[in-house]
Amino acid sequence: MMMLPKLTSRQILIVLHDLLATAAAIIVTFVMRFEDARLREKLSGLEIFIPTFLIYAVAIYFAFGLHRNKWRFTSVPDIYNIFRASTVLAVSLLALDYVLLAPNVYGTFFFGKITIVLYWLLQMFFLGGSRVVYRYFHYARTIQRVKIADAAPTLLLGRAADAEVLLRSIESGAVKHVWPVGVLSPSPADRGQSIRGIPVLGDVDDLERVIADLASRDTRVTRLVLTPSALSAEARPETILVRARRLGINLSQLPSLEAGGPAVQLTPVAVEDLLLRPSVKIDYNRLEAFVAGKSIVVTGGGGSIGAEICDRIVTFGAARLLVIENSEPALYAVLEALAAKQSETQIAGRIADIRDRTRIARLIAQFKPDIVFHAAALKHVPVLERDWDEGIKTNVFGSINVADAAAAAGATAMVMISTDKAIEPVSVLGATKRFAEMYCEALDHEFARRDGQDKRAMRLISVRFGNVLASNGSVVPKFKAQIEAGGPVTVTHPDMVRYFMTIREACDLVVTAASHALAPPRSDVSVYVLNMGQPVKIVDLAERIIRLSGLEPDRDIKITFTGIRPGERLHEILFAREEEMTETGIPGIVAAKPVRPSLEAIRAWVATLEQGLARDERVSVYNVLRDAVPELRGEAA
Repeated sequence: MMMLPKLTSRQILIVLHDLLATAAAIIVTFVMRFEDARLREKLSGLEIFIPTFLIYAVAIYFAFGLHRNKWRFTSVPDIYNIFRASTVLAVSLLALDYVLLAPNVYGTFFFGKITIVLYWLLQMFFLGGSRVVYRYFHYARTIQRVKIADAAPTLLLGRAADAEVLLRSIESGAVKHVWPVGVLSPSPADRGQSIRGIPVLGDVDDLERVIADLASRDTRVTRLVLTPSALSAEARPETILVRARRLGINLSQLPSLEAGGPAVQLTPVAVEDLLLRPSVKIDYNRLEAFVAGKSIVVTGGGGSIGAEICDRIVTFGAARLLVIENSEPALYAVLEALAAKQSETQIAGRIADIRDRTRIARLIAQFKPDIVFHAAALKHVPVLERDWDEGIKTNVFGSINVADAAAAAGATAMVMISTDKAIEPVSVLGATKRFAEMYCEALDHEFARRDGQDKRAMRLISVRFGNVLASNGSVVPKFKAQIEAGGPVTVTHPDMVRYFMTIREACDLVVTAASHALAPPRSDVSVYVLNMGQPVKIVDLAERIIRLSGLEPDRDIKITFTGIRPGERLHEILFAREEEMTETGIPGIVAAKPVRPSLEAIRAWVATLEQGLARDERVSVYNVLRDAVPELRGEAA
């Protein structure tokens, strides 16, 4: 006996509708097909046939799930399901008429081929037509509500496929307060077309003309929405931003859905979104498979990098997340942001300083993580040149504490966030980060030597990358603040060059590097380097941000040069002279094989560092760092 699924009241109404539609399709078919006498003859048979056929039909409808689809979201797959269900019913009638009720049994065909084809067409019309009509009226009502609800008349910029995603979201109510009045597409194939009833009014270059034309018809456009295709480098989005600001029009963007972010949601267009080359293509299926169901710790989770790693970990479906942060406001902010995602991840946050070896060991041991992402660090070059001892306490001893705690807790991996300044360092930041890399390398090598190819052997890796746009203390927010204050914008040197990438791209590649390190067979790679693309001159970056703000460099906003600060160099490098570079097979990530001292030698240096710190002897500490990192340049002040 077939068990009927438990139905909601809405689903019961759908089932009743479909049964009435089926009965109507049969009756109308016979009325259209047969004349009076033959019709009366057939109707007597239908009185017996229809109830039985309706029971069979409802089973077919359940099998194809027609009762599960909301009518206001009726789509091509839903219509295709109706086509399949109607076809099964029509073929069943054909088999019944030509096999079970063949003329030698019944005396003649009860239906006939023409009748069955007519029924098939009417059945699809009655089932699908009502759904399409319902969707249309819901769409019309939604658009009418949008128009009268003081929604902003909006132009959508981008290709038809991207615009349709947003239009569907407006129709469903997922995106509110947007009244689409037209689309501007860079594709010639879209011109003169209509997307879900919204006309394509021209190319992106026609922006001013289209806005003026709409204004002459009493439709004043107050908002532009850039779809992902309009944010590509070929579309020159920075010129759109400048033109929109000149016209006094608000600008929003529709982020790409490939990044595993939230459902369709409009966000502001940030200047940093328009500054770089196209991001590396990320394999998000790989990241989800790697993170899903795992327990993960992130140190420094309240910082810009740490908070983004937390966001990605939750997005990719981690089972549990522990955020460790020594700043109470930063910890509160990241926990609030993660709670707003309404994910199934169990999220906890603890205040702790990675320098506190006992507390860090206890917290990580109690949590029992699978993976530890170590993002806590002091990172500002001039500050650490002055407060060098604090840099060593956090970046060296703190990293050692986290690595040892992760190993003691049985984690399968620890991932340390490093920097390109660790390569042939000229600063305390670079030297301390390189020292921390060396400790993780040596410990990773020790586990490999001791455990061989044992899958349970822990991995400790470091991931190097350059400057991250819009991270705390980076040049982009600094330049924006200086521009808002009327200038000047300060650059250290006209030839200063840096590598840049976005926070999202950097963090996704960090997780990708971790997945590579843990993939069998175990590799001897423990330092990964992110492909930062082409270096950018800081003065060029400053000029571009000024122009994106609708101003002219050196006319509206002055650029002044302040001189290179202690610990800085003009050009960053991605590999040391002695380092071997190897490919990983993953776009955007390469591996480095630096010189690796023994674990015993590193521990001896650590003991000497502790003694030098205790006596506040910078020269002694600097000599230890130079012994450990021979490529370190510069002198102790």
